[in-house]
Amino acid sequence: MQRFLSLSSLTRRLRELLALLLVLVIAWGPLPASALEGADPPSLTPHSFVADAARRVGPAVVRIDTERQVARQSFDPTLMDPLLRDLFGDPSSSMRERGQGSGVVIDGRQGLVLTNAHVVDKVDTVTVTMADGRQLDGSVVGTDPVTDLAVVRIPGKGDLRAAPLGDSEALEVGDWAIALGSPYGLERTVTLGIVSSLHRDINSLGFSDKRLDLIQTDAAINPGNSGGPLINAAGEVIGINTLVRSGPGAGLGFAIPINLAKRVAGQLGEGGTVVHPYLGLQLVPLTARVARDNNRDPDALLQLPERDGALVQRVLPESPAEAAGLHRGDLVVAIADQPVNTPSALLQQVEQAQVGQPLPLRVVRGQRELQLSIRPAALPKAG
Repeated sequence: MQRFLSLSSLTRRLRELLALLLVLVIAWGPLPASALEGADPPSLTPHSFVADAARRVGPAVVRIDTERQVARQSFDPTLMDPLLRDLFGDPSSSMRERGQGSGVVIDGRQGLVLTNAHVVDKVDTVTVTMADGRQLDGSVVGTDPVTDLAVVRIPGKGDLRAAPLGDSEALEVGDWAIALGSPYGLERTVTLGIVSSLHRDINSLGFSDKRLDLIQTDAAINPGNSGGPLINAAGEVIGINTLVRSGPGAGLGFAIPINLAKRVAGQLGEGGTVVHPYLGLQLVPLTARVARDNNRDPDALLQLPERDGALVQRVLPESPAEAAGLHRGDLVVAIADQPVNTPSALLQQVEQAQVGQPLPLRVVRGQRELQLSIRPAALPKAG
């Protein structure tokens, strides 16, 4: 009599066979390489976004070495011991001073490199070291000390890879920030942080001769990073590293927004000079609370308007401000129909103005509100 396995018995037998096959595979180990031929390779672990961003911009980042002739510290040579004169030479002679910074190629066809003005200020020679190790002679096309920006040209080189430029106006606090450059001469250094703050007034950092609203970052920026790019997570340049403030436990880095840098570089790259409108005012911020505290003081030299604005501390002689009739103690509350709550807000409007064209000002003087007109002039060159 023919016997047939029941469905449950067949299922049990299949399970036993599968268990036996698993034991054999474990005992024998992995299959030989020949058995894997033709199979798809295993997926590789992807690199981080930092590596991808740095790889995109890295070929455009350069090291800049400079030299200039400077005079030795002057002192009376008659007081110098003859033996020291023999050892160190004539104290009145000059010496070569070397400097170093970073830069980023912004126009590969014309060989233009963007960097800081203080990196190439008054130098005699410029040597640009490319990411691939090539060392090329460069020449300073132009500098703008007010924004601390400069353009260097590498003559005869039209095959350079330029960095992609982003939009600094699209930044938000908390965005990723990646600093590239050659701190202490260590090329191809990458550090990571975030955008810590935006529109940081450089005057609050002790630089009264500059006009900049900076990007603040906690990405490590060190000597030699100056002029190198600050990039975003997409590998686009959002700023030019310019200075660092060190403190206990941490450092604060600052970069020039790329939108401003592009505008300045465009003028410098064409061999022109950058014209900055100015009014001839020294201003301090004033708030209603500060004004009230001042006015309650019986020894106060001046009663202040109890409003927010930019308080005139000094009017420079023979300046547009003097010609417009501004006085010390005036409070500027609006310019070109835009409210002014701080000196930096006023400066932003002035920077966008046209030299020689009238700008309407609303000023509080004592208990009166005045409407004045001022014509910005070109900022005089220092020295």
